Amino acid sequence: MVDFSTRVEAVSISGIREVFEAAGADSINLGLGQPDFPTPEHARQAAIEAIEAGKSDAYTSNYGTESLREAIIDKHARDNDFELSPTNIIATAGGSEALHLAMEAHVDEGEEVIHPDPGFVSYDALTRLAGGKPVPVPLRDDLTMDPATVAEHVTEDTAAFVVNSPANPTGAVQSPEDMREFARVADEHDVLLISDEVYEHIIFEGEHRSPRHYAESDNVVVVNAASKAYSMTGWRLGWVVASEARIERMLRVHQYAQACASAPAQYAAEAALSGPQDSIDQMVAAFEERRDVVLDELTDMGLRVPTPEGAFYVMPEVPEGWIEEVLDRGVVVVPGEAFGSAGAGYVRLSYATGMDELREALDIMREATRAVN
Repeated sequence: MVDFSTRVEAVSISGIREVFEAAGADSINLGLGQPDFPTPEHARQAAIEAIEAGKSDAYTSNYGTESLREAIIDKHARDNDFELSPTNIIATAGGSEALHLAMEAHVDEGEEVIHPDPGFVSYDALTRLAGGKPVPVPLRDDLTMDPATVAEHVTEDTAAFVVNSPANPTGAVQSPEDMREFARVADEHDVLLISDEVYEHIIFEGEHRSPRHYAESDNVVVVNAASKAYSMTGWRLGWVVASEARIERMLRVHQYAQACASAPAQYAAEAALSGPQDSIDQMVAAFEERRDVVLDELTDMGLRVPTPEGAFYVMPEVPEGWIEEVLDRGVVVVPGEAFGSAGAGYVRLSYATGMDELREALDIMREATRAVN
């Protein structure tokens, strides 16, 4: 039998998927990383119209349609206060491909990539698949990442570091001051900053500022997607923003691995970005209400819960045996160590589910808490 590559053998199936597969059919799922709202109707309709008009039958440009890239340019001017041109953008198969392109184009064999711990599972895995070495860094007590800690971990072998705000799995939001410092670290140490901004619109306190707004060099690559803000996880449409030189290198990977993002999804995302934005406000208001209920209940159980300021996750610290008790009672949660060794002793809960199910799950968690105390 032909051996497998050392790169693929260095990664394994996500711990999140393992939990899902072990769950029963009647479980309450608080492990999902996707909004429980429909894609906006005008975005759906745009895809339907493109299909019926035959506009989605052929490949688009490797970069993505010009009209989508113009919509992305307008979005970043409106929301992030920076200017782009069409050659600063590649439309990708979700934010995951955008991350993959950034890693493949910038990380050489054995080079280091600094990332938050706990952090999104793809950062470690995509670093390894690119031949790099993951360097996880611990978080502050409020589960944000400290720019000074990142700077301390930069070495001559560092290729990049990843910032994710609002963050998966913690819900933490980096302050504008932090983002300015991250940009300074990238500029002064001449390393790449990969800014994962997929959850940028789902914020309850504070504000989102992209480090690209502060950067004085081209050392910031921004990853974003329609997935979370517009509840379009299944459409698989993201994008990556960078200087023309960096985009050209990432395009070399994209054209051979993907060719182009799905054409119907591109037309849907264009409509989502350019059309009414009120669906975001409605979704965020619902998430904030759920977050407050979850925080109150978990705190009342006696658990320590850093307050998440964004996304739709909460990451309480739990006693030994708690996760097993909750899973055995039919509530799907994700152990913190699935997101890195520093996540041990924590659990990620997603409140992207209806309030009735959420309250039922919290009642079960209260039972589990009594059982282990």
